[in-house]
Amino acid sequence: MRKQLRLSGSGGQGVITAAIIFAEAAVAEGKEAVQSQSYGPEARGGASKSEVIVDDQPIFHPHVDVPDVVLAMTQKAAEKYYGDLHDDGILVLDEDLVPEPPKFSHIVKIPITRLAVEKVGKTLFANIVALGALVHITGTVKLDTVKESVASRVPPHTVEQNMKALQVGWEAAEAAMKA
Repeated sequence: MRKQLRLSGSGGQGVITAAIIFAEAAVAEGKEAVQSQSYGPEARGGASKSEVIVDDQPIFHPHVDVPDVVLAMTQKAAEKYYGDLHDDGILVLDEDLVPEPPKFSHIVKIPITRLAVEKVGKTLFANIVALGALVHITGTVKLDTVKESVASRVPPHTVEQNMKALQVGWEAAEAAMKA
């Protein structure tokens, strides 16, 4: 049941936080999970990626070799991080921030950042919109478990907006997968 995910974007977009929450939800469900991250020397604006491996067996190598799912929140991230995506994998793109999608057979385009602004009120919630989408697309963890992980990790005064962002992402992925 091994699932390997790579979340990528630019520093400040929250892909690392989203990956941590995803991994925490998997552990809360009794699965094995590891999460790693890397980012450029710039705190904000530089390349950023975070990887998550979820399995029902022990994970001995905590590095994603061939991801099943790659999320790209920027054009640069899409170009840099999708190359080793599994042939049957899924490339999830923020369609507004990745205007020139790489040539890949299975792409899911979602206006992640736009939805965060229009439906939740701030770009700040784009990572949680993306997380909701990934939860739907992968089917690896339950939405309710992710809600619990989000609620325990975000500032208390933002819980309601984060729950809305998760739902927006879930619904957007559902619509995009049907298209």
